Amino acid sequence: MPKKVIILGGGVAGLSAAHELIKRNFDVTVYETKGVPGGKARSTDVPDTATGNSKPLPGEHGFRFFPRFYRHVTATMKEIPFKGKTVYDNLTQTSEIRVAQFDKPSFYMPAKFPSSIKEIKKYLALDANAPLDLTEEEKQYFSERVWQLMTSCYERRKHEYERMGWWEFIEADRFSENYKTFLARGLTRTLVAARAETVSTKTGGDILLQLMFDIMKPGMSSDCILNGPTNDVWINPWLDYLKSKGVKYHLNSPVKKINTDKKESISSIVVEQEGKEIEVTADYYISAVPVEAMAALLNDDMLFIDPTLENIKTLSLNVSWMNGLQLYLTEDVHINHGHTIYVNTPWALTSISQAQFWKDFDWSKYGDGTIKGIISIDISDWDSAGILYGKAAKDCTTKEIVEECWAQLKKSLNTEGKIVLINEHLHAWNLDNSIVPGIPSINLEPLLVNNKNTWTLRPYPYTDISNFFLAADYVKTNTDLATMEGANEAARRAVNALLDVSKTGGHYCKVWNLHEPFLLTFFRYRDKKRYAKGRPWDGKIPFGVARITKFLKSIVALIS
Repeated sequence: MPKKVIILGGGVAGLSAAHELIKRNFDVTVYETKGVPGGKARSTDVPDTATGNSKPLPGEHGFRFFPRFYRHVTATMKEIPFKGKTVYDNLTQTSEIRVAQFDKPSFYMPAKFPSSIKEIKKYLALDANAPLDLTEEEKQYFSERVWQLMTSCYERRKHEYERMGWWEFIEADRFSENYKTFLARGLTRTLVAARAETVSTKTGGDILLQLMFDIMKPGMSSDCILNGPTNDVWINPWLDYLKSKGVKYHLNSPVKKINTDKKESISSIVVEQEGKEIEVTADYYISAVPVEAMAALLNDDMLFIDPTLENIKTLSLNVSWMNGLQLYLTEDVHINHGHTIYVNTPWALTSISQAQFWKDFDWSKYGDGTIKGIISIDISDWDSAGILYGKAAKDCTTKEIVEECWAQLKKSLNTEGKIVLINEHLHAWNLDNSIVPGIPSINLEPLLVNNKNTWTLRPYPYTDISNFFLAADYVKTNTDLATMEGANEAARRAVNALLDVSKTGGHYCKVWNLHEPFLLTFFRYRDKKRYAKGRPWDGKIPFGVARITKFLKSIVALIS
């Protein structure tokens, strides 16, 4: 008989673990807390928006973003059938990133390597057109810090830069307010919902480098999104596929308790279904719930068997809020062909205008039939005072959040006499349902942020509890970021650990490293030798590689 595995949590991590296990002939059951699959990656039906025979408007926890460096989650997507193809084919490429500022013109950055002379000329002129108001010293210093990251060995990043905040690394205190806004707060708040003063330079630096390498490499865009609501074009087809292979998936089934036995293993879990608590058993258990949910499930027996699990409780305090708001418009507004970063908005807003990418989505069948466009926003700072009411997002009502975000967007986009957003076009909205309004609001699904010196708190996918494994985005991974990619990689690692224990002979799941250009290998090797001797990074260029270094530095300066 096949070994039975119970998975706690049915988001990307739980679905990924189920996907890998069912391929290896395990008996898999998943218990998901919510009434909709997908976890933080879910899309949802917006309540009270269907009329007659129409469908509810599509809402979401936050917009999806698939950088080119994602390899684990996209590899899984290529195995999920969808209308004669795969759900991977539902990814569509963006072409540019818009950086918007209050009362100033926006500027644009490429989301992919230029594919024509026209594009090359456009982005070579970027510096002249970008109203950054940074001094030459500031631009030069920041590009040097990026170069330092690129040429530092992995050991230095992991043990030295992990203990250093991004603010400290780029010496933000030395420079202008614009430098702090764009290159310190702007990068960290909008990309990883973290404070520049506390986020790990290792994590922030690695992700920045990956995005830069994506742009520098010819081919597809560094920024892909889905061509429809997430559950329609990814999660639901995925779940249908897993069920067809034998996976049992239970919605509205929160795990209430984990029981252990004298053999220092998990004996059962208690799940709530339809108001009743039931006890279920398996040979192995994989927890794929978020860090704060896992911290709440830990008990004295589990901590006695594996005292290192106590670190999960400490790690669970390192969370921030990054939640979505969708604005539905009666006219589709062209903001740009990709994501927009509102770099100096107090609520650290980012957005994407989605209708242009949803080519086969018939808006007339949704809501009252008048919606033609949707601006999907992520709010990454819930603690700073807004411009309209002077209140933090977590202290606002839902209506105030909508009005405040609309005001911040208008102040960023309606510039130079151009009116992009018109009040009359705003028809409906949806705030992520994990936000429970109040004074202050409660967030049922915060996001783990990689604060400096927290890598040691993150657990491995295996534990000292012999049949218990961890698969979630807070587990130690190469991705090292709370993302769909990190969740999928963690699930693969948990399954590999389970295969070791079960001795079933199944082949291991593929796990990838982050990609860095071969041209930088020499520099990292040289720094590794220095690091092994306790010496700092020095940046000196040995004779014979000066020309290629000058070329690489020029690319870094252009993009950064």
